[in-house]
Amino acid sequence: MVVDVAYISKERSDDADNAPGSVTGILAVQGAFAEHAAMLDRLSSPWRLLRAADDFDESIGRVILPGGESTTQGKLLRSTGLFEPIAAHIAAGKPVFGTCAGMILLARRLENDDNVYFGALDATVRRNAYGRQLGSFAAEEAVHTFDAQGEPSGEIADFPLVFIRGPFVAEVGPNARVMASTRGNAVALQQGNIIATAFHPEITDDPRIHEYFLMLG
Repeated sequence: MVVDVAYISKERSDDADNAPGSVTGILAVQGAFAEHAAMLDRLSSPWRLLRAADDFDESIGRVILPGGESTTQGKLLRSTGLFEPIAAHIAAGKPVFGTCAGMILLARRLENDDNVYFGALDATVRRNAYGRQLGSFAAEEAVHTFDAQGEPSGEIADFPLVFIRGPFVAEVGPNARVMASTRGNAVALQQGNIIATAFHPEITDDPRIHEYFLMLG
């Protein structure tokens, strides 16, 4: 999906101020936040970029943590004051969607990194798992969904998985469920209202995972 250049200067959707409690806050300190914004516009779902703590107010009902560089994002989350409100949002059981670096930020454990960020997703994730040089590829797999009790609730068939130096899940804890696997590795997880993907649905033309995220909570 090619994102319109207008998103370079766009800070919120046109209807964001008229949707209290139902706006998706997109972390925008670094990484591929514009692509998520464009996808939400396609779905007519209000959004706002989160660049500083003041951007996170009572209008935010769900959060997206985009792809990018997880170490940089982790530092900027602290320096902007956004870490605490997002952590509280996750702890309250509200919907959050992490893609690529977002999966790393959510993981309880990192296999090749001593850092832990939100530590909410019951899994061990390996950073740069596919290698820096050969880490970009595409596949197509079924993506499974789960209810609040962790029971299967549906399937998103034939979803395009686009990886850009992505992580994968080295170990899944008992509280998380595998949504998708490819090449023998788990690459998407759900844990209640948390979903995390090692791939980038926001750069495809397929809105179904974002549609599913918007149904959570």
